[in-house]
Amino acid sequence: MNAQSEAYQKQKAEKIAAGSVFTKIVNREAPATIVYEDEDVIAFLPLRPQAKVHYLIVPKKEIHTVNDLEEEDALVMGKLFLVAKKLAKQFNIAETGYRLAMNINEDAGQSVFHLHLHFLGGEKLPPMLPRKEKE
Repeated sequence: MNAQSEAYQKQKAEKIAAGSVFTKIVNREAPATIVYEDEDVIAFLPLRPQAKVHYLIVPKKEIHTVNDLEEEDALVMGKLFLVAKKLAKQFNIAETGYRLAMNINEDAGQSVFHLHLHFLGGEKLPPMLPRKEKE
């Protein structure tokens, strides 16, 4: 069984104990450029945008990773995708295309332990991973 490295586990535990920066944004304790908000979900500009259009769509409930989801979180998870649909229309990229991505734990590079959906578009995006030649 593969496990997270000790260094990653330590960093993750420290970040969870300190509280999510996204929860601070929800509580207006940290600044953000908010483009959508309702009672369950908030969407805002990330610190380091990686596309012409890049927003983070975040449940207000602090859920550390997809692995921590409970049955009662199903509705809010669906709302994340409905918000993505609204943002795609708002930013006129519904037809040209956009990418939705989540990073979960070490191998995917998760660095904020509050589940979030990356919404990227507004330009032709590169492949997510380089294509491997068939052997």
